[in-house]
Amino acid sequence: MRYTGPVFKKSRRYGFSTLETGKELRRKTQAPGIHGTSRKKLSEYGVQLQEKQKVRFMYGLSEKQLRKTFETAGKMQGIHGYNLLLLLESRLDNLVYRAGFAKTRRAARQLVNHGHITVDGKRVDIPSYRVKVGSTISVRESSMDHPVISECLNMDITVPAFINVDKQKKVATYVRYPEREELNSELNESLIVEFYNR
Repeated sequence: MRYTGPVFKKSRRYGFSTLETGKELRRKTQAPGIHGTSRKKLSEYGVQLQEKQKVRFMYGLSEKQLRKTFETAGKMQGIHGYNLLLLLESRLDNLVYRAGFAKTRRAARQLVNHGHITVDGKRVDIPSYRVKVGSTISVRESSMDHPVISECLNMDITVPAFINVDKQKKVATYVRYPEREELNSELNESLIVEFYNR
């Protein structure tokens, strides 16, 4: 099942900003709960599990979805862990979030689910839809005045270099795959590969 509880609690538990803003860790850095101040030293398995959970909660996936994506990444040429991150970054909900149409991935998933987004002119309401490089992601004509999207586009959100955004037309182009250094440096994808290959 996909986790739908408080995001801040998970971020504090893993000492890692799942929203990638650092906002969740500014007020309280310790893990939630009465024993939050004393973090136990993790075993090798515990470290690998924690890394896998970080990615799962960051991208908002169920365990089944992450494992399936991991298996698909293994069939691609190149480095398994990096391929996993590429597939996660190519998800429609993630690109809607990266383009600045939504404040969080959870909000982006909702926009996609409710049919506000099109890919290459066709309405797509599947958040896990894999967007191909060169595709355009647009806000539907009927959703152009959507308050959430308009509010987000008026904010000063940094858009990564692998996406081009036209804020006036509310269109984003997935220009290329991201380089590893453009992705979250706190993630260690090789630990996830080790976890699943145990």
